[in-house]
Amino acid sequence: MVDVDGVLIVHPDQRGWSANLERDVGIAASTLQTDFFAPHWDDIIHGRASLRERLGPALQKMNPDVTCDELIDYWFSHDAHLNYALLAELASFRGSGAKVHLATVQEHERADYLWEELGLRSQFDGLHYAAALGCSKPDASFYRAIERRTGFKPQELFFIDDKIANVESARACGWNAALWTGKASLRSLLPAEP
Repeated sequence: MVDVDGVLIVHPDQRGWSANLERDVGIAASTLQTDFFAPHWDDIIHGRASLRERLGPALQKMNPDVTCDELIDYWFSHDAHLNYALLAELASFRGSGAKVHLATVQEHERADYLWEELGLRSQFDGLHYAAALGCSKPDASFYRAIERRTGFKPQELFFIDDKIANVESARACGWNAALWTGKASLRSLLPAEP
């Protein structure tokens, strides 16, 4: 099980995809945070509201000249810096017969973008994300929902994430898990064979 943001996708600019948002689109990242993400993201990420039904009215307030399509296209394309070294390692594991899945906090449209537009469908065996599950990391219900969906027992799962709270929660659920910093190989993080 592999996290996406901060693991499989790592932005070259520490400020992330919105680093040049104001210059390129005319909306300050801080305004987007205050007027859109802070009041609406919890509902969107947990599948209780769609991205567009909440983003449209927020854009009317922030900059009515920017459409949902324009902002979403900018966001998704600027937040798509794949970690090709990790993908190669994962492909090697998958080639040896291991099942490789994504376990991520995404809303429906970006999950679809990752799966279809970025082509992750051809490189992973499954995609498990917050809006489809109705829960998110680090809540234990996220990990339990994935177990039910896949049929894997907790001890059969190995998970990498860049947030220690998510790693600790997975471990509390009985998963093998490691913190991903990008400084070690995937193989070096795997638990030792008994």
